[in-house]
Amino acid sequence: MNKTERSQFVKTIAAESGFDFCGIAAVRRLDEDARRLESWLQQGMHGNMRYMENHFDLRVNPYKLLPGAKSVICFLMNYFPNADQEKNIPKISKYAYGKDYHEVIRPKLQHILMQMKEKMGDFQGRGFVDSAPMLERSWAVLSGLGWIGKNGNLIHKKSGSFFFIATLVVDLDLDYDAPITADFCGSCTRCIDACPTQAIKPDKVVDGSQCISYYTIELKDLLIPDSMKNKFENWIFGCDICQDVCPWNRFSRPAAEAAFTPVAEILHFSEKDWEELSEEGFKKIFSASPLKRAKYAGIRRNLAFIKKS
Repeated sequence: MNKTERSQFVKTIAAESGFDFCGIAAVRRLDEDARRLESWLQQGMHGNMRYMENHFDLRVNPYKLLPGAKSVICFLMNYFPNADQEKNIPKISKYAYGKDYHEVIRPKLQHILMQMKEKMGDFQGRGFVDSAPMLERSWAVLSGLGWIGKNGNLIHKKSGSFFFIATLVVDLDLDYDAPITADFCGSCTRCIDACPTQAIKPDKVVDGSQCISYYTIELKDLLIPDSMKNKFENWIFGCDICQDVCPWNRFSRPAAEAAFTPVAEILHFSEKDWEELSEEGFKKIFSASPLKRAKYAGIRRNLAFIKKS
């Protein structure tokens, strides 16, 4: 197969595997991203997420992840739910309505790699879905799948931003898609204006240490700072405010992946239901859910915080 045939085959099996979009970029060192990441870390915008300080060179240099790498294949998978939560109940980020996306996407990447090797012969390749220090959004832009919005999310012009991003790094020559160079956010500042903690800064910088998602998922402290009182707007796991107000998400459509079907309890649990939920019940209901990342104690902490706010 020549590189054009290889590229078309990859995109065909990506669609067959349930990915909504696929783009391909040539491997290179991400020097501009390196400068932005270094500045972000120096300003402490990662908060207590110390893992962000690790493997800096791997994040900006795919050759370190796979010697001889030539191409980065990017995939987008829609997770926009087919139903929303009831009003006035504790809020969960939409990405966590269904099954943990790592468990859904990882086997798909392995299947694609296997199919590629059967068709193209042996080559080296590694698949990632939040499992390595990859700057997935940057690669998605370089592979023509969208641009970075002011809220830091990748936005696809036809489908918005409710997507998971996965990547394959391979040592194959492929045809490369044209990167997105335009910024279609224009003068819109809806995400900046709507953020209750003012975490979204100018120049597409998000202060992770001020984000509601950081406090409700990443922060492992027993207590949430009092400075955040009355700012969570009922979120107990993650936050979708900056995506919900984005005009481009008017194009969002319900996901086709059955594994992302919302867990019934997430759609309907009231504050009282969450308070009465035992740890055993939590583990049973959310055993396959992203909510297990915060653990039972974290959800209880978040619930108590929004209740006293």
